[in-house]
Amino acid sequence: MLLGTHAPKLDDKGRVILPAKFRDELQGGLVVTRGQDRCLFVFSTAEFELVHDKIRQAPVTSAEARNYLRVFLSGASNEQPDKQGRITIPAALREYADLGKDLVVIGVGTRAEIWDAKAWNEYLAKQESAFANVAEEVIPGLF
Repeated sequence: MLLGTHAPKLDDKGRVILPAKFRDELQGGLVVTRGQDRCLFVFSTAEFELVHDKIRQAPVTSAEARNYLRVFLSGASNEQPDKQGRITIPAALREYADLGKDLVVIGVGTRAEIWDAKAWNEYLAKQESAFANVAEEVIPGLF
């Protein structure tokens, strides 16, 4: 399970060092793609296949499903971490997420997310105040 918040840097070649805690789960290969909220989603290859299987079950007659699938998959990139745990983030994905040098990588259970540090801090500031109040509505019976 991918958990926690980490603050790596993006190097001049568009590479990021994955958090050491994530490497075992992602060492067999991973997929980086567009996520919501202008971040990037990082899935292990196996998890990405599960997600893809769920998405492709949507009816091809649904314009929303076709649009989602196109955007989600057209930005996807297979990556293999090197010996230092680095992956290259393709230029189009760096642009999509408006990534600068300072990044935040968070674990979200079955995936990681890569955020520009400023964007993450702004997002978190907006979400923290409502966090405690929405638990009952979002996940009934959790607490």
